[in-house]
Amino acid sequence: MKKIEVGQKFVSQHIYLFRCPLCDTPFEKVIGLSLVCPNGHAFDFSKKGTLYFLTKQANNEYDREMLLARHRILQAGLFDQIIQEISGHLNDKSETILDVGCGEATPLTRLLQSRVSHDIAVGFDISKDGIQLATQQPVDAFFCVADLAHLPFNDHRFSTIIDLFSPSAYGEFNRVIQPGGKLIKIIPNSGYLRELRELLFGQHQKNSTYSNQQVYQLFLKHYPNATINKINYQFEIPAELRHDMMIMTPMHWGKDKYPNADQLVDRLTSITIDVSILINQF
Repeated sequence: MKKIEVGQKFVSQHIYLFRCPLCDTPFEKVIGLSLVCPNGHAFDFSKKGTLYFLTKQANNEYDREMLLARHRILQAGLFDQIIQEISGHLNDKSETILDVGCGEATPLTRLLQSRVSHDIAVGFDISKDGIQLATQQPVDAFFCVADLAHLPFNDHRFSTIIDLFSPSAYGEFNRVIQPGGKLIKIIPNSGYLRELRELLFGQHQKNSTYSNQQVYQLFLKHYPNATINKINYQFEIPAELRHDMMIMTPMHWGKDKYPNADQLVDRLTSITIDVSILINQF
């Protein structure tokens, strides 16, 4: 089957997941190459089998170079231990998973590949480039371009929401999660990529450290009974991917201030992955 046919088939079989982002009416059918709501709003499938649900222009800072660098280093295993931890919190039975800000979708792909049960999975991102790359993954999942603040999904349809380093819209998460479902949010701690920060910005400088305390506190404000697991490990960086290690992060936006940034990054042999996994059971 062509990718557009695969996308059409998925949406037709799981149309109960989707609602129109223009009028919030549940979609009822796929007509030809379009998903059409009862009020006549139509969204066309791309050749890659994706849907574009944005109703206004998006401000996306993640360019294709950054996404490709991220893809290469995630394929090398940068987040594999995080994915193993996420997998350990999922049910053995089939899940309906929503991946928030899925990007090029290596984490979602590896998560699904680690599972014995056949999950229903949807990944979305504001980046069209990210979603195009996601369609190249060897995984049975559906990908779309969508707005975090106005999700094109029906109420209480997903058993698990995964938010890996992405912004959150807790009102929308609460709306689309099933009763008894889980929200799993991963945030970087102060030690995340510490070696790269110190290499580029020096030690004890403004940009060499950071805090996600506000994100952490906001999550606990919404979900005071959430559990928190911390993961800290070293990832050995393949020599050919050390440049990608810098390009895949927002830190590369400031690298031009440092003429020898590329030479500095060549010294990196390992990097710290330091994250908190916040889990709320609904």
